[in-house]
Amino acid sequence: MAGNLEGQITSARARRAVPLANSTPMASRFDPRLSTFRMPAPLGPLRFSAPGPTSVPRDDSDIAFAPVTQLSAWIASGALTSRRLTEIYLARIEALGPKLECLAMVTPELARAEADAADALLRAGVNLGPLHGIPYGLKDLFDTKGIVTGWGAEPFRERVPENDATIVRKLRAAGAVLLGKTTVGALAYNDIWYGGRTRNPWNLNEGSSGSSAGSASATAAGLCAFAIGTETLGSITSPSQRCGTTGLRPTFGRVSRAGGMALCWSLDKVGPICRSVEDTAIVLAALNGPDLADRSSIDAPFHFDANADFAGMRLGYLPEAFGEGANAVDHAALEAVRRLGIEVVEVSLPDLPYGSLMNILYAEAAAAFEELTLTDLDDTLTWQDEGAWPNTFRKARFLSAVDHVQLDRLRYQVMLALDGLFSQVDALIGPFMTGPMLIASNFTGHPCLHLRAGFLDVGTRSDASLGEGKLTTGEPDAAGPTFRVPQGISIWGRLFEEGSILNLGMALEREFGVAALRPGLPS
Repeated sequence: MAGNLEGQITSARARRAVPLANSTPMASRFDPRLSTFRMPAPLGPLRFSAPGPTSVPRDDSDIAFAPVTQLSAWIASGALTSRRLTEIYLARIEALGPKLECLAMVTPELARAEADAADALLRAGVNLGPLHGIPYGLKDLFDTKGIVTGWGAEPFRERVPENDATIVRKLRAAGAVLLGKTTVGALAYNDIWYGGRTRNPWNLNEGSSGSSAGSASATAAGLCAFAIGTETLGSITSPSQRCGTTGLRPTFGRVSRAGGMALCWSLDKVGPICRSVEDTAIVLAALNGPDLADRSSIDAPFHFDANADFAGMRLGYLPEAFGEGANAVDHAALEAVRRLGIEVVEVSLPDLPYGSLMNILYAEAAAAFEELTLTDLDDTLTWQDEGAWPNTFRKARFLSAVDHVQLDRLRYQVMLALDGLFSQVDALIGPFMTGPMLIASNFTGHPCLHLRAGFLDVGTRSDASLGEGKLTTGEPDAAGPTFRVPQGISIWGRLFEEGSILNLGMALEREFGVAALRPGLPS
């Protein structure tokens, strides 16, 4: 064997000499569909709820916290202009943004110009849809032409793209107004970025979790109508849990990632972070669609009817997810489902080493940012402890290539396992980080809706962690003061069937009755 090693080393060095941009995809691509999968048929036009009150509140904060469904109706009727709504959010950003450290870049002049253009179209009788004139925040992983897109990391803080990401073009075509770039934990990990630490609006002593840290924080604090997040392994659901927002992680491949920073080509997903369930459906409708610029893009219909009946739905839960570690809000959420008259059944998953799949994430992430490791630019990242990216990238160099292939085969076994589970039930409910579902469903590409279910009184929590092959939400300080903070619940659905979990989520949102509560931020 020793005589053969030199050739292998030479080949590796030759490959390293070829520069590979972050935008260069892998030749192989992940597809969540098994051979037996059948794409759901289109079921007619999208149907959203009827608009609420026609009169606009006098208090700007009541306008700022209104759901997109209501804001859209006010703008369409002429009761509210996009320019006024944009100014309300810009004022809140100026007042609260520095406290929350949730905006990496604010684009006020662009926002005003886009708002004025939206108002002009309406005066001309042109309405581009439910996002027409609605201001939003964009996670600072997505390219915006001529605007710094720094990925939250020191080596890229001066990076200015020459083109817009696909989803930026889609949102502009839908009439949405870009307020600025929301913060992202450096290279899509946690809530620490080159400008500081993004804060949880419900407790400014703790971070907002990540990596869609700024998107969740800004949305929860009423600094935008909605925001865009991404998830590789918890980056939509975790900050939504911490900040009390509603996050929708769509099926892998449904939304284009072209023009977005790649962390893990076979795992990255793009989705909305909002303050209500139906708002996530509105945003997903604008983002949905195939894109030749993303090799993993899948052409799939998106059906949503706000008034659809979920009678006959069979909802599963994993008993261990509601055992040790579950709290009162978790158990109350399960009881709320039963009150809706839905059949709730126990289910199980095969005993597989789901946590081992995280080595796939580590390997892909290390490959995406190999240049940082090989040039020592990783030393410039602020966060340097044992669980942060620099050391994770370094240790990934010691993963066995053979084991990596075997992990891919294990991933297929997990795909079969979840396919079997969803052949028994229409959806699954549970705490988002209890049991194997956060890891398993991210690696299989299944969609997940996370929504606020209640509140807990807990001490300031430590950092969430993805280290050592385990996931934690952070431990509360048992000795210090307590804070009333949101607690959410997750609903997982079948591939490309987001509509059914959104309908269930809307019903639970009404049952919980806590979605409209706001954080008591200092002025």
